Amino acid sequence: MAPHILGNHALRLGFRLISGLAEDEMRKLVALRGRGYDSVRDVWLRTGLSTRALELLAGADAFASLGLTRREALWAVQGLNRAGDKDDLPLLRPLSFRATEPDADLPPMPPGEEVIEDYRRLKLSLRAHPVSFVRRDLDAKGIMRNSALSNARQGRVKVAGLVLVRQRPGTASGVVFMTLEDETGVANIIVWPKLFEKLRPVVIGARFVAVSGKYQNESGVIHIVAERIEDMTSLLSKLSRRSAEIDTLARADEIRRPQHPREKQPAPDLFSSGSAIARDALPKGRNFQ
Repeated sequence: MAPHILGNHALRLGFRLISGLAEDEMRKLVALRGRGYDSVRDVWLRTGLSTRALELLAGADAFASLGLTRREALWAVQGLNRAGDKDDLPLLRPLSFRATEPDADLPPMPPGEEVIEDYRRLKLSLRAHPVSFVRRDLDAKGIMRNSALSNARQGRVKVAGLVLVRQRPGTASGVVFMTLEDETGVANIIVWPKLFEKLRPVVIGARFVAVSGKYQNESGVIHIVAERIEDMTSLLSKLSRRSAEIDTLARADEIRRPQHPREKQPAPDLFSSGSAIARDALPKGRNFQ
């Protein structure tokens, strides 16, 4: 990615972000790296890591530096077979470092699915924000970007975002404060007790919501007093490969239309269980009292 880097510094994500990896395995991986690994098989033979550990690394896109996409790396790991593999014989093991990965014509993973896999494996993504993929649907609903709140006029507005934080301080007489994040910034929401009791399942359980309410700007501190809260979590299914193409439909409910029996159905994804992953991978939001 050197041609795309505009500075002299870089932020690297550590192996500890990948859930399920053992620290001693990663220390061994680093200690045996030398001048670098040249393939998934090279890593496997030199380190002796289990295929499970290699799958976790591949799923986290850790083999991108070897020129492999997430799918290609997962395919290569699934092709390893230590039992009876000629490359694993003791006398041949030192000669096998230059082995190439098996060729496979794998379809590219859509950008939205890449982001979901990042969240699923790392709890974050450096590629794009999930909300950016459904922005067309939000625009069609008249939902503004959170970055535009600083220039909004007094009145009623509508915003949307992933629910990052819910707070219900004991000194706030039952008022709930929510923080929503879209691809441009955050919006602070005030939910009065009466509305909270009415929409408790949505306020507590939804991961992606749209909020309509009264805009307040006091000395640069912006809040929206919620009057309506809509659960938009189902819209995130558009990030999954099994759903319709990302950002191509004008109406959010278009994705729910059943296909004609004779229409060609999408091929099953080898590495995904469908749109439920999109919902489950994204953060649930942190709750504070």
